[in-house]
Amino acid sequence: MKTLYLDLPMGAAGDMLSAALYELLNEEERKSFIEEINKAGIPGVKVTTEKSEKCGITGTHFKVTVDGQEEESHDAHEHSHEHHHNEEHSHDHHHEHEHSHEHHHEEAFEHEHTHDHEHHHHHTSMAEIEAIINSLNIPENVKADVIEVYKLIAAAESNAHGKPVTDIHFHEVGTMDAIADITSVCLLFNKVGAKNIFASAINVGSGQVHCAHGILPVPAPATAFILKDIPIYSNHIKGELCTPTGAALLKHFVNHFGTMPPIKMSAIGYGMGKKDFEAANCVRAVLGDSDEKPETILEYTCNLDDISAERIGFAMEQLFAAGAVEAYTIPVTMKKSRPGNLLCVMCRERDKQKILETIFKHTTTLGVRENISNRYFLERSIETVKTEFGDIRIKRAEGYGVKREKYEYEDLAAIARKTGLSIEEIVQKITQE
Repeated sequence: MKTLYLDLPMGAAGDMLSAALYELLNEEERKSFIEEINKAGIPGVKVTTEKSEKCGITGTHFKVTVDGQEEESHDAHEHSHEHHHNEEHSHDHHHEHEHSHEHHHEEAFEHEHTHDHEHHHHHTSMAEIEAIINSLNIPENVKADVIEVYKLIAAAESNAHGKPVTDIHFHEVGTMDAIADITSVCLLFNKVGAKNIFASAINVGSGQVHCAHGILPVPAPATAFILKDIPIYSNHIKGELCTPTGAALLKHFVNHFGTMPPIKMSAIGYGMGKKDFEAANCVRAVLGDSDEKPETILEYTCNLDDISAERIGFAMEQLFAAGAVEAYTIPVTMKKSRPGNLLCVMCRERDKQKILETIFKHTTTLGVRENISNRYFLERSIETVKTEFGDIRIKRAEGYGVKREKYEYEDLAAIARKTGLSIEEIVQKITQE
């Protein structure tokens, strides 16, 4: 099974994750990605890459320019360290801040500040962010990932500021480069295509950060909220090593946090931050194959001979709603030659109690048998593609050297009803596009 491991000894930011994943691609895929992100339609944005060296290690640095100017901050929300220019600033520890723009993307209040000239900054709501993302020329599943990452950040800001998510606004300065960073990471995860995604515990840094609200501890409140239930640690390195955007991206994509699993490596990528530390300021991504491991599954069975077909049908609906992986019946002959049904329900350990309660509540059984089994399965995913008939979902399955895909029947059936074409004709037309 294709497996990705992210090593995070210096935390994570959006551009570092982008660069690390970018390095896992071959030369043709890298060129294709750069073309795709630059044609995605993010207003004013151009993405380029450049080689970078940290502590003798060579990697890639992601550079995002907006209307020809490089924004020094590439996060949807960042804090500052020591900046004293008669105003407060915000930046990622990975990006030296050499100019005096305010980057408090989480601020819900309008404000003005001046350098040599005055700026008035508009704030972008979550609804406006979603509208921008939905307008981009990227796959629908990638749009969904980008929006989910932004929702994690907005929820964290809502918690930190004690305001509803609808009142959270992202600052105009940095909005487009933040969208570029998050979209790049989501698009690259999609291109790398790993089904198993692991990450180390996250080094969040130490010390304090200065922001518009005053001096805050590391990790900042929004970052800490996102990182709940994720293993983190702090060491002697001073600074904010994990940004809210980095935290949100990791929370959305990573399946397991901990040590690296056994993996046969095929590619290694190094995504570099801009600032220098005593340790190499990078995210390391390792891509390879790991042995498919069976999933432990619980199987519950019971005999039913005094229940109507309608009640069995309703019970099946409730079992799936309760988390059943599979549920089905088999006709059986019971004692005294009475016809009946064998009900079989499979579920994961976490859903055991709810499944048992549902069986007893919605069937007539007086007892249930339990078997513990190993379940081997292909990893499944659903992607939405655009066709001449509109959006159609494709179901994909992969594993054990096998790849399969098929179009969603309900989508094909809806088109057939509308157009009068047969399902076979629709599939033929789609595959010829």
